[in-house]
Amino acid sequence: MKSSKFIRSTPALLAIALLAAATSASAYDFTVTNGTEVKIVSIEATEDGKTWGKFNIGAGLVAGASMKITWDASTEESVCEWKVRASYADGSEAAPAAFDFCEKDLKIEFTE
Repeated sequence: MKSSKFIRSTPALLAIALLAAATSASAYDFTVTNGTEVKIVSIEATEDGKTWGKFNIGAGLVAGASMKITWDASTEESVCEWKVRASYADGSEAAPAAFDFCEKDLKIEFTE
């Protein structure tokens, strides 16, 4: 099983496409790096541990690549701590890990 870790270290409305990839600067931006050998095909987040929403990561995140992701404005009233997990092209999944998305310059790296 792959894991996620943070380098620097929310019941929200998850019924919508919660998160979107973006290039503009925002207080709600964070960077994800794929530190594994396998392409990440999905990144999901949960505030309550039950309902998961997907980030829009397009065609995925290949091994070694990084991507800046911006939270959707609909999550602005949520708490800072969310759990995040990744799913991989080989069918495996990272264990969920908690992150403080209010932290400035948050970086998340999924590793083996």
